[in-house]
Amino acid sequence: MNNESGELAGTRRSVEVFDTTLRDGLQVEGVSATVDDKLRIAEQLDYLGVHFIEGGWPGANPKDIKFFARAATELQLGTSTMVAFGSTRRPRGKVDDDDTLRNLLEANTSTVCIVAKSWDYHVLNALQTTLDEGEAMIADSVAFLAGHGRQVMVDLEHFFDGFTRNPEFALRALEAAIVKGASHVVLCDTNGGSLPHDVEAIVAEVYRHVGNDVIIGIHCHDDTGCAVANSMAAVRAGAAHVQGTLNGLGERTGNCNLTTVIPNLQLKLGMSCLPEGRIERLTAVSHHVAEVLNRPLNPQAPYVGASAFAHKAGLHVSAIARAKDAYEHVDPELVGNGTRFVVSEMAGRATIQMKAAELGLPMDGPAVNQVIDDLKRLEHEGYHFEAADASLELLMRRAAGWQQDYFRVESMRVITDELPTGDFTTEATVKVWVGNERHVHTSEGNGPVNAIDSAMRAAIGGAFPHLSKVHLTDFKVRILDGATATGAITRVLIDASDGDRVWTTIGVSPNIIEASWRALEESLVYGLLHGG
Repeated sequence: MNNESGELAGTRRSVEVFDTTLRDGLQVEGVSATVDDKLRIAEQLDYLGVHFIEGGWPGANPKDIKFFARAATELQLGTSTMVAFGSTRRPRGKVDDDDTLRNLLEANTSTVCIVAKSWDYHVLNALQTTLDEGEAMIADSVAFLAGHGRQVMVDLEHFFDGFTRNPEFALRALEAAIVKGASHVVLCDTNGGSLPHDVEAIVAEVYRHVGNDVIIGIHCHDDTGCAVANSMAAVRAGAAHVQGTLNGLGERTGNCNLTTVIPNLQLKLGMSCLPEGRIERLTAVSHHVAEVLNRPLNPQAPYVGASAFAHKAGLHVSAIARAKDAYEHVDPELVGNGTRFVVSEMAGRATIQMKAAELGLPMDGPAVNQVIDDLKRLEHEGYHFEAADASLELLMRRAAGWQQDYFRVESMRVITDELPTGDFTTEATVKVWVGNERHVHTSEGNGPVNAIDSAMRAAIGGAFPHLSKVHLTDFKVRILDGATATGAITRVLIDASDGDRVWTTIGVSPNIIEASWRALEESLVYGLLHGG
């Protein structure tokens, strides 16, 4: 990148954030969202403070049509601008009778984003038309939409592949958008195969070509694992608009992860990406969206993952005790996360004491020793407290003298029958004491764990209304010793949430029902402990 481009790029202290989770993000395998889900995610994105929210492709499916209709009346966006996505007119078609362009107008958003072909290979082979017609498709569509009062962004699909093979046509496509009034030209690495040095060089060429006549954007897919790095390289070269998805969701290997690129640009490069005070919401919004989409967040995700600032026993923990920033590249509170100390059988006294301080538990020497002894014994039996934060907290509280007095289980029985139809039915009966009152309840369920859960809630739910907010979000079973076949020790992990916090509990036993119950019981106790 030459000095002229670098100096110009350096004067841009603001980078627009364009979120495409509601379209690109929902193309990932195994993820689907209702209209209500999309509305709730849009609210979270506005709360975070992104500049643009791409709501979807109106007319492509009934869900997106309904989303834009409801968004117009139900969403009160304070920071973000809603964007409708579409494409240029058809080859050899007319803008006045093009369904896609008409649907963009009917979405009634002030801003639209259209995808256009900028690689001659696609124009000639995919569209089977001429390069002149490919250029005209862009020009006509931008002029039509701008003429109807819309701010028009153009996503130049496969731009880096196109520029590498035929830079003359790639620039013609870009110029066609600018001349007709596009506010943004977004350079797309659609195949995700570019590398940072290539992206930086090509964006610098484009910047020298168009200067400040238009805002240059970048849209990267992550097929080489370089989407965030490529986006940052583009910004260094002059781009002032970054597109991506929350948590990096997207087809194939995903899109540029906004939860990584935003703090990289803002905290590392000094760019302004979000309104003042909003980046602290990043972790909460990331987890909220993951919960809505039922797509667990990678615990090792940079900045927002549960393990992003987690430290295990050893030299790291000792160093952090003396200097908190010794092993943290930024203050986790800047992105709404926090330092966490992971405790395992390797833990020493300092680690236990720091974890106790983190939880606000006063622990004397004997209590600390008790925790260390319990950890060594239980992890030898198959427990894994690094993965079960809630069970660890309860263990530490018990070592400090605390005992839960919410309920006491007298007995439990689970029966599974095969019906004449061949179906199976499961029934659980629990006898539980709440204070001086004895409750006996029987419930059916979809399997033994669900039946026990239902029976317990029926037995104690009246005394503890908060349990109605607690629900299981995940249930994992692992066999610890496959050599013993069906007699193997089983480890069960249960994830739960009450809408405000998420926690994990663990149970281990040769009996899978007992292991499940141990994890479920601790999950209910933890929910009551922190639910008031």
